[in-house]
Amino acid sequence: MLYNLLFGLADVFTPFNLFRYLTFRTGGAVLTSLVISFVFFPRLIAWLKRKQGEGQPIRADGPETHFKKKGTPTMGGLMILIAMTVSTLLWADLTNAYIWIVLLVTIGYGLIGFGDDYLKLTKRNTKGLSGRFRLGWEIAIGLVASALIMWVSAPPLSGGVAVPFVKDFLIQLSWFFVPFGAFIMVGASNSVNLTDGLDGLAIVPTMIAAGCFALISYLSGNAIFANYLQIHHVPGSGELTIFCGALIGAGIGFLWYNAPPAMVFMGDTGSLSLGGALGAVSVVTKHEIVLAIIGGLFVLETVSVIVQVASFKLTGKRVFRMAPLHHHFEKKGWAEPTVVIRFWIIASILALVGLSTLKLR
Repeated sequence: MLYNLLFGLADVFTPFNLFRYLTFRTGGAVLTSLVISFVFFPRLIAWLKRKQGEGQPIRADGPETHFKKKGTPTMGGLMILIAMTVSTLLWADLTNAYIWIVLLVTIGYGLIGFGDDYLKLTKRNTKGLSGRFRLGWEIAIGLVASALIMWVSAPPLSGGVAVPFVKDFLIQLSWFFVPFGAFIMVGASNSVNLTDGLDGLAIVPTMIAAGCFALISYLSGNAIFANYLQIHHVPGSGELTIFCGALIGAGIGFLWYNAPPAMVFMGDTGSLSLGGALGAVSVVTKHEIVLAIIGGLFVLETVSVIVQVASFKLTGKRVFRMAPLHHHFEKKGWAEPTVVIRFWIIASILALVGLSTLKLR
């Protein structure tokens, strides 16, 4: 859209050459999604309050401090989705197939989350879509996206998985790459969803991960940088830098209204779509395993739930006072801002560790 217009002008007027650069367009995407968020979020919050009345249902068995949040509207993820999608469509090269594939996953998972949030609000309980229904659609979208990525990518990248610290090597999965890619997207989506339990907890680690993958996309899309860092060059993946930038801008706009005490929650609409977006970008850039390091906080939260459920079913005892992990520390008496900020610090450290693999492999 805007990119195509400005790129055409660049062919005629030299000053417009600036719009050819990924870095400039990424900055434009960040600012655009940020402005959209600041302009429309207050109106969306007011509208959600009118429509939702009592706001998001609060878990009866959750930490007692959460009961004071009653009445806070949810589905703030709608604004994140709108801001990042519009910004991406304005600044990205729409002839790039990876942009459309990542948007497919992001919007598709956002629609699943929207349905889940809507049922929770209308039924006035914490149960939304059935687990099978939700997971089935997540897997279906992931499979389609993975197949498209495999089709668009050139061999040997199309069916290969890169391993950190091992240069010039790909594990060739052939068509097994399709379920593998779907697993990454579904896993990332639900991990972010589990982490989204406190004001501001999920959005900042998501933005940190998006910042890391903006850099990874830029480097892997550039043959010179990719060769220097000895990572796999993925032609066309550089455009995802703009998508990641749009995500960061929308995330900052959301955090402004989600900072404690939150005026709005992102809901499953936001958490499922953001996690799916990160998963899709990692699959395109061949950094699926690195995502598990950069998004290590999300992995810890997910593992805490798996361990808790397995322990209770096998022994009848709980390992944590409450799962996911952030609720365990709340039950131990940590103040909510303390949990959130310390988890942000952990997310930052893990992101630095993940980025170190770019030069160490």
